Amino acid sequence: MKTLLLGLVILSPFALGCNQPKREPSANTSAPAASSATPQALDTTAAKKMPASTVDSLTLPVMPEAPKVESNPQTPEKIALGRRLFFDKRLSVDGSVSCYSCHQDEQGGGGKDPLAVGPLNKTLPRHSPVIWNAGHLPALYWDGRADSLESQAKGAWGGANMGVGKENLDKKAQEMAALPEYAKDFQQAFPGKKVDADVVAQALSAFERTLECKATAYDKYAAGDKSALSVEQKAGLELFLGKGMCSACHAPPFFSAAYFGKGAFFNVGVGTKDVPEDKVDVGRMKVSQDEKDWAAFKVPSLRNITRSAPYFHDGSAATLKDAVHFMARGGQDNKNKNPLMSDKQLSEAEIDSIIKFLSALDCEGTIQGVAQAPK
Repeated sequence: MKTLLLGLVILSPFALGCNQPKREPSANTSAPAASSATPQALDTTAAKKMPASTVDSLTLPVMPEAPKVESNPQTPEKIALGRRLFFDKRLSVDGSVSCYSCHQDEQGGGGKDPLAVGPLNKTLPRHSPVIWNAGHLPALYWDGRADSLESQAKGAWGGANMGVGKENLDKKAQEMAALPEYAKDFQQAFPGKKVDADVVAQALSAFERTLECKATAYDKYAAGDKSALSVEQKAGLELFLGKGMCSACHAPPFFSAAYFGKGAFFNVGVGTKDVPEDKVDVGRMKVSQDEKDWAAFKVPSLRNITRSAPYFHDGSAATLKDAVHFMARGGQDNKNKNPLMSDKQLSEAEIDSIIKFLSALDCEGTIQGVAQAPK
């Protein structure tokens, strides 16, 4: 039996010398157990010649357990409080938006607008990404500027997403805790602890870590149920791993390169066409101050991708077929486009086949369903 760890062409970024650092656990996160998600060097040449039935003989990686964060251990009380806060618009500066406003079930856990909309109907610079499996991420936001869910929560809450202002977060946290319907919840989740911004961020993050997408048709197939994928989806998976080279950046089981190291950031040309260079969103470069990261962005997960239109960091692809076309044709040329981006010479039928496979990544639950789960 042939073994596939991270896909047949998943490791081409490593082989080609792309800047994809090895994941190192932070001081607050225990190292995840070894699993089939560990990168290993593989021969990728056979993938493009894979016969129609080969994927059934491959050993595909399955989702590992979410990393445990020692500084913010999960408790039922903390998760329950985080659930309530995630959906509460009173957490924003004007009571107009909640965390859920940008991560809705109707859009697969992402944003409904090409660019996110914050309080006072203010349009924000980037699209809201899908939140499923965010607890596994070592770097959050499209540019990776937050190194934990807790940091991301405070950034979004104090920044334009919810508009409270960094200097006002402690005050807003105390206002929430003073509400009669919250007083008991805060006391139970954080007994004897003064309510501040860190407490709210820890509660939100505890809930967000329960948003796990790991029982899709793909996951069942990777676990050994070869009937979990249709014939059409298997054909699409072969193209995804082989000729299409999709897995070079969207590596299973996460279907993204963003879960390794501090995340992998790539320039594929999104947002650069007909835009003056000084007007382009520089993405990762603003964080790293490295010219090599100009207009590079985090590789998003493809889980729930069929449900989460529009696509890309600027929401510029209205449909999944638009997004797959853009990537399959090699993206948009610019001064820093990643060398992996080239025209893969896929036919329309092959593109449709890949999209068929992507439906096998539809997540099994809903955010509201998780929110309504009993303690």
